[in-house]
Amino acid sequence: MNKMKVLWAELFPFEFKARLRANPTVYMPLGLCEPHGQISAFGLDIFKAEHICVETAKRMGGIVAPVSGYHIHETGPSARWLEEQVGETNPHMTSVAPSVFFRMLLYQLRAFYNAGFRSAMLVSGHGGAHTDDLRKVAGIFSRHTGMYVWYGTDFDLVSGRYAGDHAGKYEISTLMYLRPDLIDFTLRDLEKFAGTGCRLALAATASEASQDYGAEIMVACVDALSALVGSISVEPMLEEEAFVPLRYEQIENIWQDIVNSPEDWTCLHPRRNQPPVTASSRWKVHEYGKLE
Repeated sequence: MNKMKVLWAELFPFEFKARLRANPTVYMPLGLCEPHGQISAFGLDIFKAEHICVETAKRMGGIVAPVSGYHIHETGPSARWLEEQVGETNPHMTSVAPSVFFRMLLYQLRAFYNAGFRSAMLVSGHGGAHTDDLRKVAGIFSRHTGMYVWYGTDFDLVSGRYAGDHAGKYEISTLMYLRPDLIDFTLRDLEKFAGTGCRLALAATASEASQDYGAEIMVACVDALSALVGSISVEPMLEEEAFVPLRYEQIENIWQDIVNSPEDWTCLHPRRNQPPVTASSRWKVHEYGKLE
């Protein structure tokens, strides 16, 4: 097993500086704790993203930032999806409002910039309508700072080769490969009992999942992210005495640009022709979101 240290949290300062000099790229795994059926653990999204980042950093260099386990859900198209796929059961999610996530993402990118990184690969195991929005946020930060920022999901990395899903053949296979101890198909029996949440968004194709298929997907994701990192041309890290860190005020100015932007933020409203959330549903209140 490769014992190479790539996690920011595990590195000593001298190790951090050496890896930074060799490749000033930071990887941030993102995900959401949310139900993927009765049969699997909540952290499926996070496990995917961290694995891809760690394996790519071992291969290509760079440092893996601490996992961010909070993400966007509930608003816009997600409200109707949750009503249909989860119902009125408490899904025990780690979701936050888009305004909170957008703004926090800017400050996380500031931390990366100020630490000396010149490119950031933000890899999310959680997809949805917010994905295009977060690419826009990343692009706005890049234009203001000159730092290269890529935002995408594992589904994006293998688009055209593997069909992504939510708690179906694709996702359940990846967890079977990464953490087989966190999958138990016998727990499907819980779907029959009141008070359990029943299906909890498990897709019909979950029964087709396999560990081998999950391995194929994860290898393909690491290959794709590695190729992307290898294609990036970034400026070398500046000497510390010449480096000017970003101030809070600058991030707040970027945030105001986002708030005042004419962009159509797709995670803030239902998709065109999407049926409205039922008035009595717990998800109705956040069907429409706002940035401030």
